[in-house]
Amino acid sequence: MNRPRLRRPVVHILTAVAVAASTVLTAGTASHAAPDTAPAAPAATAPVVTWAASTDRLSTAGAAPERTYRLIVRTSAGGSGLRIRLSNTFGDQPVTFGRAYAGLRSTGAALVPGSNRPLAFRGAPTVTVAPGGSVYSDPLPGTVRPQSDLAVSLYVRSAGGAATGHKMALQTSYIAPVGNHAADVSATPYTQQITSWFYLDAVTVGAGRGTGAVATLGDSITDGAISTANTNRRWPDFLARRLLADPGSPIKGVANEGISGNKILTDGSGQSALKRLDRDVLSQRGVRTMILLEGVNDIKANPAPTAAALIAAYEQLIGRSHAAGICVVGATVMPYEGWREWSESGEAVRQEVNAFIRHSGAFDAVVDFDEALKDPVAPNRMLPAYDSGDHLHPNDVGMRLMSDTVDVRALGCAGR
Repeated sequence: MNRPRLRRPVVHILTAVAVAASTVLTAGTASHAAPDTAPAAPAATAPVVTWAASTDRLSTAGAAPERTYRLIVRTSAGGSGLRIRLSNTFGDQPVTFGRAYAGLRSTGAALVPGSNRPLAFRGAPTVTVAPGGSVYSDPLPGTVRPQSDLAVSLYVRSAGGAATGHKMALQTSYIAPVGNHAADVSATPYTQQITSWFYLDAVTVGAGRGTGAVATLGDSITDGAISTANTNRRWPDFLARRLLADPGSPIKGVANEGISGNKILTDGSGQSALKRLDRDVLSQRGVRTMILLEGVNDIKANPAPTAAALIAAYEQLIGRSHAAGICVVGATVMPYEGWREWSESGEAVRQEVNAFIRHSGAFDAVVDFDEALKDPVAPNRMLPAYDSGDHLHPNDVGMRLMSDTVDVRALGCAGR
């Protein structure tokens, strides 16, 4: 495949426009699909990821049987034929899902009456996912509108050992601790609250031809750390609203593949970016472009890698993405002086890495988060107006500015 091309590095500051809509899931009969691949969408549409979260081995809780999870997620792109992907990537025992439903959340764990619909897996209401495996549901007839609060209810009939999920959801979800309550519209059985997503790692829809998605591969800044919980104020959330509001952009789906504490070169908080690229980005449906914002956790580690080692890793991520037909937008590593692990030697590495991102031409485009959020008087620090207070993570205002700094037209990835 020829290397995809974008316009060369351009940075625009634009104003985000929030657009909210609801979900409509109409009645119909589910079609069949292979358990390990997303089935083909109807001829007029193509599958596009509308929500995603990177998975890891959850240390806060092991896998538990005979409980129902009601997981709340926000869609980006709208479309038909909703599918979910369930992951047991980090499990050491099979997980059997007795039932799975998708509906529109009203408030809390309560659903909009009539919206909760059963999902099937190769026509069956149950599915067992082997350790290390994942499965897509069959497409669910009906329409999902963009910017909807979707409730995915999973009855886990049998499970044990390690659980797979996304630890820092910054979104309250719910557990019915005993039995199958996936079909319940009421919030009554859901007596426990959680702030992680279990097993669910992607939602796709069939969107109009020409519609694509962007994946944001990153660490805690992309994961949304310190942004206000339950308000969808991570910078990829703001970006999703901008893309929806822009009639000229063919990119409508956003897959947030951030993991708090994640590194490019080594495992720790999640597998390294080098290891998880295929699963978290290249496997996602309809992704045309990846925004890569990783490196600060490597740089502030002790011992820290050299700039040359990080640059070589960037080049590997770019090459593998290009081979899959995906463009790569490089995001500069943001200032973090004042954070407890800041050092002059780390700052020197950050400056060298950012020079590579800006000027090497290796990326298809560049978004300069460093330039946008730094304090002009003290450029190794984040401007206080954007700083959450820990000097590493932006606040809600900073998260919105990050989104505004992205040139949304560059994400179209002409030539893909």
